[in-house]
Amino acid sequence: MSTAAPRTAGPDHLWSVDEHLDDILATVRPLEPIELHLLDAQGCVLVEDVTVPVSLPPFDNSSMDGYAVRVADVAGASEQYPAALEVVGDVAAGQADLLHVGPGQAARIMTGAPLPPGAETVVPVEWTDGGLGEGPVTGMRAGSLDPGGATGQVRVHRPAEARAHVRAKGSDVKAGDRALAAGTVLGPPQISLLAAIGRGTVRVRPRPRVVVLSTGSELVQPDEELRSGQIYDSNSFALTAAARDAGAIAYRVGAVADDATTLRDTIEDQLVRADLMVTTGGVSVGAYDVVKEALSYAADEDEPGSGVEFRKLAMQPGKPQGFGSIGPDHTPLLALPGNPVSSYVSFELFVRPAIRTLMGLTDVHRPRARAKLTADRPLTSPRGRRQFLRARYTDGTVTPVGGAGSHLVAALAQADALIVVPEDAETVAPGTEVEVVLLG
Repeated sequence: MSTAAPRTAGPDHLWSVDEHLDDILATVRPLEPIELHLLDAQGCVLVEDVTVPVSLPPFDNSSMDGYAVRVADVAGASEQYPAALEVVGDVAAGQADLLHVGPGQAARIMTGAPLPPGAETVVPVEWTDGGLGEGPVTGMRAGSLDPGGATGQVRVHRPAEARAHVRAKGSDVKAGDRALAAGTVLGPPQISLLAAIGRGTVRVRPRPRVVVLSTGSELVQPDEELRSGQIYDSNSFALTAAARDAGAIAYRVGAVADDATTLRDTIEDQLVRADLMVTTGGVSVGAYDVVKEALSYAADEDEPGSGVEFRKLAMQPGKPQGFGSIGPDHTPLLALPGNPVSSYVSFELFVRPAIRTLMGLTDVHRPRARAKLTADRPLTSPRGRRQFLRARYTDGTVTPVGGAGSHLVAALAQADALIVVPEDAETVAPGTEVEVVLLG
């Protein structure tokens, strides 16, 4: 949700990239925490530390299939002079009633099973004859096929030190330890840990719901036939995928024709499932820039701070931008330009940080690096604007792809970084160190 109106200026004011981003991040606040089941919490951000209620593992257990024995009983054992021990039974994983291992005895034990009283170490089954009276074996026969394997005699061919192949109680985490810190994004390893310590639910900020909507009467869906003057709608697919990659639950809305009433109705219908709205197209100065027409007067007189402001930014690509809030819940809306490369660069600079802020993350930006520019000619840049060029980044060097044109979608598909050309640079020579936004 939005908490305040962005600052305003005259229509000819040229905003910097940092000013626009600061306004966005100042007016977007993290979503309220909720309690979710573990799998529903995947990709969400913890809002509180999680401590361990019970040690993991909760008991000493075997890390191998083998035999639980006393150290003294296998000291000096070899294939020529094996230690012969009486097998007193099986210890399986999940078994509650444990055998006692006395002098000269062994218990056949399975991986994960508790170390029985009296036993001091575990010898892997491969170090024994498996109770068959012959040489070393490679494994145990299934208990249902060989019930006698839990009794009789086993010959051990190698000694074992105390606590060998034993996972000690609390060796992973101990009761009272902090398992996960607030601010952690829950991925598969974190979900596994929470389940392992017995947590079925966790308190998190939910993944933000982002609705992506493209505009333009010229847009048709992939797999449909192109007619004269039409192009395929790629922006809604690219931005929906980018929102999901940023951590959101993203919904794609089919392209809306250049009609202000239709656009307003569509946005109103989508607000019910949106924590953030993203539009693409219709924000420049043309007669058919429908987003600007539909939303320039979207402010609610009864809702202070609502409304969408359209700006010109000192950046290339992506000069025209819009930002504000709409609806009774002040749902943030970012209006991006319609050029595919402009919209994607704008997403990386403005929408992705907004999504990460809604998630409750403190580090909302892509990582940046310094890299040596490799190019066959100097880069040129319009003075007074920050330029973002598609590039490939490798081992501290960066190479532009596709030239400086903002319309090269194929070049964007090859890029894994953006070169950030400063506002005061008219040219950047090959070999110069430049700032790079890492996209991969």
